[in-house]
Amino acid sequence: MERIALVSDIHGNMPALISVLEDIERRGIKRIFCLGDLVGKGPDSIGSIEKVKQTCEHVLKGNWDDFITKDTEFEALKWHQKQLSDEQNLYLESLPFSIDFYMSGKTIRLFHASPFSLYTRIQPWDSIEKRLSMFENTEYTGHSMGRPDVVGYGDVHNAFIQHLNGKTLFNTGSVGNPLDHTSAAYVILEGEYESKDEAPFSIQFVRVPYDIQYAIRLAKEVNMPDLEPYMKELTTGTYRGMKN
Repeated sequence: MERIALVSDIHGNMPALISVLEDIERRGIKRIFCLGDLVGKGPDSIGSIEKVKQTCEHVLKGNWDDFITKDTEFEALKWHQKQLSDEQNLYLESLPFSIDFYMSGKTIRLFHASPFSLYTRIQPWDSIEKRLSMFENTEYTGHSMGRPDVVGYGDVHNAFIQHLNGKTLFNTGSVGNPLDHTSAAYVILEGEYESKDEAPFSIQFVRVPYDIQYAIRLAKEVNMPDLEPYMKELTTGTYRGMKN
């Protein structure tokens, strides 16, 4: 049996990422996949990119990884863009959309947001039709392994698992910007990696505490824009766009 750690939505929060990686190391897990959004929101996009490059076997592209490399009129985004080198921008641009593999006889597909684009967002409370659409093959995912049995994604920063018409849909939650809790989140897949033969398979959700006040202090020290909403999200797990 092999274990794979899935991390996602780091968003430049190095204290959270380091705490998660330390937990993964303590468990003796050697294989780590990242589902995107390495950058933005938090102050250390550079550190996040370099640490992910060092530790993750597969890295997928998130919506932040996409639009941070493009022209923008938003001053806050321009601040985040200025932190990155040309080499780091090229790295983000090169990231793949999705990955498929077998595990314990199941076809597993991972991507950032949905099979339709980096920006099409599917929530756990959306209609059954929308959630089942996560198992479709598209021009972005390809179809060489057929329709997946299990789909894992990031993007919405809410960790969950649902069983839908014999399929399994789960979200890893967020390492650096969780919006369902204040602890960093990641997922462990356990099974026979790259095996088409049926075997035991499990999905485990992990929560890791980290020093939130230190993460906020790092953002203050570099005069990061949008500091107040960032602090609110980290300390309360409440999305900045949520109306009271």
